[in-house]
Amino acid sequence: MRFLPLVAANLLRKKARTLLTAASFAVALFLFCLLVTIRAAFNQGIDAAGADRIFVTNRTSLIQPLPLAYRDQILKLPGVEAVTYANWFGGVYQDPKNFFPQFAIDKDTYRDMYREFRIDDAAWREFLSDRTAAIAGAALAERFGWKVGDRVPIQGTIFTGEWNFHLVGIYEGSKPTDDLTQFWFRSDYLLENLPEGYPDGLIGWYAVRIAPDADLVEVCKRIDERFANSAWETRAQSEKALAASFVKQMGNIETLMLAVGAVVVFTLLLVTGNTMAGAVRERTAELAVLKAIGYGDRFVLGLVLAESLGIALLGGVAGTAFAKAFTLGGDPTGGLLPVFYLPDGGAVAALFLALGVGFAAGLAPALQAARLDVATALRRL
Repeated sequence: MRFLPLVAANLLRKKARTLLTAASFAVALFLFCLLVTIRAAFNQGIDAAGADRIFVTNRTSLIQPLPLAYRDQILKLPGVEAVTYANWFGGVYQDPKNFFPQFAIDKDTYRDMYREFRIDDAAWREFLSDRTAAIAGAALAERFGWKVGDRVPIQGTIFTGEWNFHLVGIYEGSKPTDDLTQFWFRSDYLLENLPEGYPDGLIGWYAVRIAPDADLVEVCKRIDERFANSAWETRAQSEKALAASFVKQMGNIETLMLAVGAVVVFTLLLVTGNTMAGAVRERTAELAVLKAIGYGDRFVLGLVLAESLGIALLGGVAGTAFAKAFTLGGDPTGGLLPVFYLPDGGAVAALFLALGVGFAAGLAPALQAARLDVATALRRL
């Protein structure tokens, strides 16, 4: 009697029970993969942050500006290789719910600072020649159906009035963690058309790239010391540190994921263990006959474990596949999680989790079947 056909026959004996048990695995693994995806989305800024970049903001608050005159002073400091700057625009496109980051960037230095973003050279040349030009991330353009050449009107909230932009290019990322939901336009267009009453010569923040042999902590210290006791004191920190601080403000996502994951695994153990125990009880006589005609304890042990692992694998693959398909649809939150994808490592971990739970749940019933006394079991017939 062949092993695998016997396993398949036992799984198909009660199709409804097998499918329902596999479905419980699928739902649990779908939720697990979703938690992995959410955690990856919250941490994408940390993963994507440049190890050689420093973020310089106003010491009081991120929303407070800095003088544009600081640019040349920062560039002269030892260890600094390049400097760019940007402003947060905060406008509304069509509906206030349509949130996405809008940055007024320095056209001369921004592209060189963020080399991970891939932009067509012709599109960038047009960006440099057209004062109203804008560039959008691929995910953002897909979300709103934008294409190169479109006019994009944005209603200003911080900088009031209607601002019309000419979309000249769409940028891509070099890594899955790159944010493709940003909207860039020229800072000089913003600064030269500020509404009446807005102070001139101020920008939102600086991005600084340090030299290869420079010490990041030391450069941060020099920047802050340079503007200490001024009217516009600075706070310089690594890009990774800034991204980590944002994640911390959102709460401990990793602890939440582990807590929910533990509940999921425990529930799976109960459901699958109960199912396999019931299956063994139903087939006590059959297992006794197998042992009576010469099949050993190891064969019976492997038979029951294989059934449990088969159900786990079936549900695990289905749940992981559904989760992967769901994340391919992009951010379902409308901008809160701009990078929304299931990492390959998360999918593999989900499958190993399913197999581990299947093994743990089937082990006790399998040991019970392997230790079955033939004479005692046959007397029950």
